[in-house]
Amino acid sequence: MSSNIIAYDLGTGGIKASLYEADGQRLASVFVGYDTFYPQASWHEQRPADWWSVLVGATRQLLLHPSADAAAIQCLAISGHSLGCVPLDADGRQLCEATPIWSDRRAEAQSAEFFRHVDPEQWYLTTGNGFPAAHYTVFKALWYRDQMPEMFGRIDKIVGTKDFLNHMLTGIVATDFSYASGCGVYDLLAWDYAPGLVAASGLPREIWPDIVPSASILGELTVAAAVELGLPRTVKVACGGVDNSCMALGARNIAEGRSYASLGSSAWIAVTSANPLLDVRVKPYVFSHVMPGLFNSAVAIFSSGSSFKWVCQQLCQDLLARAQNDNIDVYELMSELAGSSPVGARGLLFNPSLAGGSSLDLDPRIRGAFLGLDLGHTRADVIRATMEGIALNLRLALDELRQLCPVCNEMVVVGGSSKSALWRQIFADAFGLSIHQTNVGQDAGSLGAAAVAAVAAGLWRDFSPIDAIHHLEASAEPDPAKRLVYEQMLPRFRHAARMLAEAAATDFS
Repeated sequence: MSSNIIAYDLGTGGIKASLYEADGQRLASVFVGYDTFYPQASWHEQRPADWWSVLVGATRQLLLHPSADAAAIQCLAISGHSLGCVPLDADGRQLCEATPIWSDRRAEAQSAEFFRHVDPEQWYLTTGNGFPAAHYTVFKALWYRDQMPEMFGRIDKIVGTKDFLNHMLTGIVATDFSYASGCGVYDLLAWDYAPGLVAASGLPREIWPDIVPSASILGELTVAAAVELGLPRTVKVACGGVDNSCMALGARNIAEGRSYASLGSSAWIAVTSANPLLDVRVKPYVFSHVMPGLFNSAVAIFSSGSSFKWVCQQLCQDLLARAQNDNIDVYELMSELAGSSPVGARGLLFNPSLAGGSSLDLDPRIRGAFLGLDLGHTRADVIRATMEGIALNLRLALDELRQLCPVCNEMVVVGGSSKSALWRQIFADAFGLSIHQTNVGQDAGSLGAAAVAAVAAGLWRDFSPIDAIHHLEASAEPDPAKRLVYEQMLPRFRHAARMLAEAAATDFS
């Protein structure tokens, strides 16, 4: 009998359940969405019960696939979205119906109070937590203490997204190094919670779950979980990892200096290295890798695909109608139109900060803009300028990472934009790198979780088979002439970003 694996990619918008053979080939996948709730400004909540419900539903759908054989499933693992904060009591019962997810920033007051007696730069250099502090788990837990004291008094453990699901699957409460590295009181270099930061938080050390390697087997399915899922009781559950690190693994980031770009609604460039890439000015955010001894350091922009979508919705209603009528992707039509505009979009420059600024920007209040627009510009120029602005903003991220670590001269791109030949060429020319699209595409997170399960179950000796799973589907090489155009545009782009950030910080009242 063949040995199969189920990998779960628990994302912000839903869960993807994928069936893999032991050699890492994907047989089938199912996606089921769930809701995010926004009850107040800066509050972004999800219901952990929804995660479990859709995991069960997606698993049962997956098992209906002709390739699926429940008896062949040996192991499963979850890649989970980061910075979760699910409170459990001593009996493992969930204490809040809805809990804050990674993007929730309600804990601003708690983080500000913490940094009255903890140096923020030293905290960053210890933890690598480069997002705005309120996102991190420890401050959300302190918000529970301050705003829900009765509930807080019953907390035994604070767990993350995939660790909550692992508890539902096995009855075991634990986490791995990659997920723990986003809790806000973790020492990257010590690979453990930092006693000084735990003490400074005022929270008991016992509230944080024990840490085990990602490829550890937590246990087998409980009887109840096996019945709900339709799987044998003997299926093993690996601890899994945080989404950033599982995606890095699935994108071939298994060696020093390898990088990948994730191109979705937001976008980031991540580099894998033996040491965390830390810089107090730019603040790359760092997670421990699911591979022992490595780290993933990334710099992000917050509005890449969402900026392109905004242009689509505001300026391309006719293309949307045509795409719907002809059953084609509207973004293919937009890319085709952009291809008729020359490199540099006839001098039109776009800053993609429509959702505010990241650590690359002088002020997080920065907003996007088209600069240099004149009566001669066409819609094709606007679309191309949008694509080039996103690429140039990511180039700034790449340049910062290059100052901290040697980066390989090739990069795998994953996510929706990787399917576009024009996007790949723009990235190649803007980055000065060979840009590769492989068969893994948008399944990098799932493949990473599957690889963790394969190692945990003893089906793989180590993570090296990842390379053989990737097959090159398309590649773009830098064009010297086009690259020169982008090099000449880059100082203008940097200047425009500074100008927009300064304008956002100016009080005109």
